[in-house]
Amino acid sequence: QVQLVESGGGLVQAGGSLRLSCAASGSIFSINAMSWYRRAPGKQRKLVARITSGGNTNYADSVKGRFTISRDNAKNTAYLQMNSLKPEDTGVYYCNAVVQVTGTTVLDYYWGQGTQVTVSS
Repeated sequence: QVQLVESGGGLVQAGGSLRLSCAASGSIFSINAMSWYRRAPGKQRKLVARITSGGNTNYADSVKGRFTISRDNAKNTAYLQMNSLKPEDTGVYYCNAVVQVTGTTVLDYYWGQGTQVTVSS
């Protein structure tokens, strides 16, 4: 019913930048929060940044001041601008959206397939 498609990952040197995009499509009535998670090699998936429908944001301490999350509600798309990248930012980045599907009154969580970000030292 709802699909999330991430793009923008890749290989970058330390100190570089990348911009991730997450486009939601399908039977969407509304989207509440949109978030980015990272699963580093050998570790569990952890929250990187979240943005509410009203634009309120919160970040993991490790990325504050370097990453910026934003969204375009008209396009059902979230972005993650990542600057001053470090090798420890390496991992698979997943988009998550809390969605009210058209014709329902409940909120469900949806995940994208993930996009690989590799930061070389």
